[in-house]
Amino acid sequence: MINTAQLHSDLARLARETAMMSATVQALSAEELAAGSLCEGWSRAHVIAHLASNGRTLVKLIDWAISGEPQKLYASQEARNAEIDQLAALPREELLSAFGESATYFAQQCERLAGELAVEEVDLHGKIIPAADIVALRITEVAIHHHDLDTAWTIGEADPASQKDAIQAAVRTMRAKNAPGMTLLSEEGDTWVVGDGSLTVRANRAGLVEWLARGNTRNIKADGPIPCLPTW
Repeated sequence: MINTAQLHSDLARLARETAMMSATVQALSAEELAAGSLCEGWSRAHVIAHLASNGRTLVKLIDWAISGEPQKLYASQEARNAEIDQLAALPREELLSAFGESATYFAQQCERLAGELAVEEVDLHGKIIPAADIVALRITEVAIHHHDLDTAWTIGEADPASQKDAIQAAVRTMRAKNAPGMTLLSEEGDTWVVGDGSLTVRANRAGLVEWLARGNTRNIKADGPIPCLPTW
């Protein structure tokens, strides 16, 4: 069973991150939604469409944790991409409505995690995720993709705990994809080790997120050559 107090704290933080992103997207015109994002090949509309799809898809991880029955998140990568393209092509108001409805649905379904769980871990594309981290996973998606909209808002404005969630999610991916060995040290006092931990990398949490998730090295300091990372 997940600690109920922690679950509700995470959900409150998710609500704040989602509200900030909602304020950003509501301020974007149809033309601005069609403009590019920091996600290569995606418009801002695609980023929002991805989150609309993701909110409902992640509920399958909740189903898995509660039932113990493995769930396939998407029929195929092609099906996932087609769904995002379809949502991104919606008129502005319909797209924003889909984003809001998905966010509400996910938050409501998370309340089920306060009950008995059949399994303590689930599998996300080959990465083992504690059921207790499902809400943090969604927080990461919202915070990073809010940054990806390439507006005045940046990951530096996310809650410090949300930045930490994002780094943890990125580190999980780096380990799964056999990224070069490195020890990540945040200015806030966190430490993460990938592989043999041979390269020491320093930045504040926001800088680490920008590098791990999007390859931006502007705030990174390392005691050796900064490596190219697997895509995340």
